[in-house]
Amino acid sequence: MKNPTAAMLVIGDEILSGRTREANAYHLAGELGKVGIDLREIRVVPDDHAVIVDALRVLRASHDHVFTSGGIGPTHDDITADAVADAFSVGIEVRDDARTLLQDAIGRGRTLTDEHLRMARIPHGAVLIDNPVSAAPGFTIGNVHVMAGVPAIFVAMLDAVLPALEAGSPMLSRELRFEVGEGRIAAPLRELAVAMPDLGIGSYPFQEGPVYGTNIVVRGTDADRIDHALERLRGIRSSLD
Repeated sequence: MKNPTAAMLVIGDEILSGRTREANAYHLAGELGKVGIDLREIRVVPDDHAVIVDALRVLRASHDHVFTSGGIGPTHDDITADAVADAFSVGIEVRDDARTLLQDAIGRGRTLTDEHLRMARIPHGAVLIDNPVSAAPGFTIGNVHVMAGVPAIFVAMLDAVLPALEAGSPMLSRELRFEVGEGRIAAPLRELAVAMPDLGIGSYPFQEGPVYGTNIVVRGTDADRIDHALERLRGIRSSLD
């Protein structure tokens, strides 16, 4: 059986402008690989309602899961929740359970502000995602998991979501170092990729002082097939000596 597939939608002008370095995609890719969900696509979009809606509709129709990052805070440009509601054609309002979480976080003697309540607006039919860092919840609706952009909160929300998702075969990875440039091994690598299409074979050049080399990374879900590919790669490397 094939692994479930996933896409990530990173939302925020600050990412596209270079103001903020994106870190959540790196973490998501690693965690999904561990549980056998194949991350197939990552998109970065601005804080534009129509663009977010269009991207969500496309991604959720073509992948088993969509993970979003960013845009669920208290400010005017945090528009992800509204866009998700529109993408699913459902209403959105302040929900009592989300309000309670925020009230408990700030203390029972304090009044929730409009900014607090903005983070309690949840699309109809969504299930809350726990946020042990700052209390403001994310949510899941259909196959879309809506999470914060702050890395520490994104990590915590992903930890809450992953155990409930259907898993596949974990992605395994092995690496072999060649101290020659890519041009010397391009032809045999192409032959190996054709012979073993079930594996991902990547070529990554590097320079260490005077040494120009290439790291070959083999990825797949079958450890025996990966071992076989490594054997063939070692043979290719030996033939260059």
